[in-house]
Amino acid sequence: MKYIGILGSTGSIGTQTLEIVDSNEDLKVVVLACAGGNIPVFEEQIRKYAPRKVCVWDEAAAKDLKDRIKDLDIDVVTGMDGLVEVSVYEKMDILVTAVVGMIGIVPTIEAIKAGKDIALANKETLVTAGHIIMPLAKECGVRILPVDSEHSAIFQALNGENRKEIEKLYITASGGPFRGMTIEQMKNMPREAALRHPTWGMGKKITIDSATMVNKGLEVMEAKWLFDVELENIEVVVQPQSIIHSMVCFRDGSIIAQMGLPDMKLPIQYALFYPERRVMNTPRLDFFELGKIIFEAPDFENFKGLRLAFDAMRAGGSMPTAFNAANEWAVAAFLNGNIGFTEIADKIELAMSKHKLVANPSVEQILSTEKEIRELLAM
Repeated sequence: MKYIGILGSTGSIGTQTLEIVDSNEDLKVVVLACAGGNIPVFEEQIRKYAPRKVCVWDEAAAKDLKDRIKDLDIDVVTGMDGLVEVSVYEKMDILVTAVVGMIGIVPTIEAIKAGKDIALANKETLVTAGHIIMPLAKECGVRILPVDSEHSAIFQALNGENRKEIEKLYITASGGPFRGMTIEQMKNMPREAALRHPTWGMGKKITIDSATMVNKGLEVMEAKWLFDVELENIEVVVQPQSIIHSMVCFRDGSIIAQMGLPDMKLPIQYALFYPERRVMNTPRLDFFELGKIIFEAPDFENFKGLRLAFDAMRAGGSMPTAFNAANEWAVAAFLNGNIGFTEIADKIELAMSKHKLVANPSVEQILSTEKEIRELLAM
């Protein structure tokens, strides 16, 4: 039996992880956590999977949950202390970190210190604190197993290979719903259009990140830390069918690509059972129906957020945190109808221009930078 915990169990990755649990009798959920925005669903999960301990980030939502499950003998904790408490739960083998945002950093660090393997679906953890996370995981003998389809693809392509022989990583992108459009064409795009992703079904935040292509920038930052590859050896390739999930080029010129239909359950399951591959009863790729695979260069001019991501990574230090915090703020503002779509990248650019770089930020300085950027943009 493998005992798992899920941070962000009511979100897209969390619910798909639980679908994998349903198909594998040797997986047992021992802890669950959610932000608190969907307590009825969280209650259903608790009653179905009977975890030992659960966390709700929002205190008011936690009180609501306690009242709903007062007939159950389950410990309900809240806030950051609660997230840490479930993340270090003693009888847990692997923690799926699927929360959105920088609240995932501290629980991930504490889980690593407690010797838990990490199935990583929280980009912000490595984007802002990769220089802390990766050395700590090595020191603690903990595996960081990527859940993002692109990073899982690279991880699979590198299986059995010497990482010192990597020449380049190719991170593929669908191009999002506005692929091929200009800034002027995207300027007045409504929320509903930005949320219509052409190939993937994801949560709202990551779907908007895909539409701006900021998501691809975050993945480049994450790949640098996961695979210890310099920025100049990582390239973004637009592959609109989302069939090739990423590729690795080796120094002899050989390229290994991981392919398959767009289905997040595959990388989730691969992380949970690595190195074993389990049967998945899902549709298979039909090459004859596909016919051809399309490749395009990314548009750094009209999708300014992607260019700014590379700028942030080149600057290093706390600049990726400033980039990420500004994007989180701006995406929330767009979803709430307070700014236009193309203003998301404008807000990121403003925040980066105002930020005073910290060369080697501590966790406290990372969180302080996030607060500083949010206060700046709220003015």
